[in-house]
Formats: sequence, C-alpha cells, structure tokens
Amino acid sequence: MKLPIIAYGDPILKRKGIEIEKDYPDLQELIAHMFETMYAAHGVGLAAPQIGRSIRLFVIDASPFDDDEPALKDFKKVFINAEMIDEHGEKWLFNEGCLSIPEVREDVSRYPAISIRYFDENWVEHEEDFTGLAARIIQHEYDHIEGKLFTEKLSPLRKAMIKSKLEAISRGQVDVDYKMKFPALKKKKR
Repeated sequence: MKLPIIAYGDPILKRKGIEIEKDYPDLQELIAHMFETMYAAHGVGLAAPQIGRSIRLFVIDASPFDDDEPALKDFKKVFINAEMIDEHGEKWLFNEGCLSIPEVREDVSRYPAISIRYFDENWVEHEEDFTGLAARIIQHEYDHIEGKLFTEKLSPLRKAMIKSKLEAISRGQVDVDYKMKFPALKKKKR
C-alpha cells in the first residue's frame, strides 16, 4: 500500500524517533509499505517520520546510483533503531532532495564515510562502515529519525532564498505525482 508522505512543516518531521521492539505491530507490513511508497515517489530512501510514525526506522535502495558506484547494485537495506557511531573524512557537496520537500534540491555537505549500528528487518544486529553515496543516503535518512531535515544544513542565505518555496509546500502548493499530507491543510480542517 502506498502511504501518504508528510510534507515539510509538519511537527513530526522535527521530532526525534523512538526505538521500537521486535514485537512492533505489523512491522514487516510497514516495511513493505515503506518500500512501495518510496518506489512510487521515485525516492532512494524513506524514514518512518515521513509517513507519520515517529520511530527509528528507515529504508533505502541506492541501486539507482549503481552507474556512478557499481557497488550500489542491489543495495537495498532496512535500518531499525540505528545509531550513528562515527562520521569521518573531508565533507563533500552533493545535490540532495527529499520526498517531504518536493521540488527543492540543494547542495548539502556531508561526510564521505560513516560507521553505524542498526538492526535489519530480521532483527539481526549489524555494525557497518559505508562510504560514498551509500553513506550520504544513510546520513540523510538518519537525520530524519533524529528530527532533522537537509534544509537545516544550508547556509542562512540559502534558507532565506527557499523560504517561500518551503512555505508553499507546507500549504500544499506543489505539484507531485505521489500522495502527500500537508500540515497547513490539516490545520484548516479542524
């Protein structure tokens, strides 16, 4: 089932996700819905807060970048209760977007290498190192479960330049081909 993606401006996107247990209700179904939602929106990552769940869960599929980095072929992972251990190296810029902030893309500076501890969908614990685009995608999604958006990494000038676009998104004034929930529209219905 394709779930609606929460748009910029909703407070859930600023909330730190809580850890979940093995018996979290319908977890496997939720993971499947998250992948289906992500693929329908042409994304490479999706975090639970983006579908209205303030929990520490995100999914990624970096295989669309396998032309740039062949190691990303079939790079599909589930991260549960992830904990960033280390981010290192010389930061590099890359143009990022976000399914919760459609039609806004900006150059974001991130570390090229990370170490992260997490559980996969079978509750097997992993502690792994990732580099390049895999590390970048993981950092972006990890930020979501920490209540952070990529726009917070922009300079004050860039933030000011996109402010009206962000406000329009929260009001639903954006053209997307996937289901979204807009915070300003939710307030009006009350």
